[in-house]
Amino acid sequence: MNRKQLMESQGATCRNWTWSWSFVNEKDKIIFFGAWDRDTKGTISRIFSETWKTNIQGRKNKGYDESRENIRLIEEEGYQLQTFPMIFSDANKDEQGIGPPKIDRIIPKLTSKSLKKVGSDWYASDDAISNLFPEQVDNPEQYIEGASKRVSVNTYERDVEARMKCLEHYGYECAVCTFNFEKFYGPIGKKYIHVHHLVPLADIKTEYQVDPVKDLLPVCPNCHAIIHRTRPALTVEQLKNYLAEIDLT
Repeated sequence: MNRKQLMESQGATCRNWTWSWSFVNEKDKIIFFGAWDRDTKGTISRIFSETWKTNIQGRKNKGYDESRENIRLIEEEGYQLQTFPMIFSDANKDEQGIGPPKIDRIIPKLTSKSLKKVGSDWYASDDAISNLFPEQVDNPEQYIEGASKRVSVNTYERDVEARMKCLEHYGYECAVCTFNFEKFYGPIGKKYIHVHHLVPLADIKTEYQVDPVKDLLPVCPNCHAIIHRTRPALTVEQLKNYLAEIDLT
């Protein structure tokens, strides 16, 4: 199934099937955007940017005005947003890396999303908990010491449901310093926080039953890093007491 077939199956249309970026079903008030894999991380995809108004040659992108209007329909007219994954290809680029993007293929799977604006970019997000946790590294760098020793992130299995229940109980405020990403960064920070295992998984080195309330706590990345800067790791109470004692002014 190609993009046109998918959109027509949803009762959606566009100005031009070659260069349009987004599609609209006027009857059901739904806007569809393709989400490039290269612009997607976890459950968040960048689907529109003011920087896309012109291409690398300085020419106006033909689909820009149409997609900008569709963004407005979502923001101001109550249209729903749905996305489908698109796999990017460099096939149209020349030796200098110049050329229009090409769709290698689409994945005909539609997902309802909410729209978030950050600066000059708009993102589609479902606010779900991703399989990739914030405290994990998706592509850990490899470090070479003396050309013989390689060190990389060692990740133990984490229970998605336990993490979700922990955050449902405690919320998304750091248990140490009370920092809240959404309050500080706005929509892009919504539902972002690390989850700290009170007994580090690396110390357990085996499978065990996690109690989401007793064994887990939400912490910001800064506090999480400091907790694990010592061995054995600091407790949450130790770090809270330390912050209360020192003068940060």
